Amino acid sequence: LANVFSLSRWHSPEGVRKTPGFCTVRRGSKPDIAYRVGKTTQISAPTKQLFPGFFPEDFSILFTIKPKAGLQSFLLSVYNHQGIQQLGVEVGRAPVFLYEDQHGKPTPEEYPLFRSINLADGKWHRVAISVEKKSVTIIIDCKKKVTKPLRRSDQAVISTEGITVFGTRILDDEVFEGDIQQLLIVADPRAAYDYCEHYSPDCETPSHHDTPQAQEPEDEVSMCKGKQQEGSFE
Repeated sequence: LANVFSLSRWHSPEGVRKTPGFCTVRRGSKPDIAYRVGKTTQISAPTKQLFPGFFPEDFSILFTIKPKAGLQSFLLSVYNHQGIQQLGVEVGRAPVFLYEDQHGKPTPEEYPLFRSINLADGKWHRVAISVEKKSVTIIIDCKKKVTKPLRRSDQAVISTEGITVFGTRILDDEVFEGDIQQLLIVADPRAAYDYCEHYSPDCETPSHHDTPQAQEPEDEVSMCKGKQQEGSFE
């Protein structure tokens, strides 16, 4: 099952507007639509609402984004009920994958850092992250693949008793600015390797009707600045 940050049909959220997406012309389909996120945007939801059961031990994080050039900020942050950040994806010149399990592993010095990757060049990027056992692999634009060790515990747990924040970290000054077309968390580490085939295909390929990008979402996210009204991953 894919849990999706539904960015469609918000009720006039502050700092968000529709904009052309990754493919301004898509063969056999309508052009892609993305959402331009500004500094004032604040989006959060209870993690349990996004993951009613449990957070998967092995999973994929998939997103198509065009960050503002030079940006360095968190795209996604998952906190437990004590306010400890358990999971995070920082995008920028050297993306960071933050992960801290129930035993505090890995330590901050051991967070995977991808120095050879730059997502802050002002261009569209399809990014797929696979977390499986004790490694994390990031695949950029369906081509570049880098794997790093993830020194977490056996049977590592991410608690759903907390909140998930989009576009920043609690108390961070840096916020995500730019365009986002898709953001998914899939309970399958292999999904990252099929991202460009099944979820965010090339412009020569029509949108798949079974992907979240092509669906008309039923549950919508409604946010006001600084206050959550309702939230949904679909």
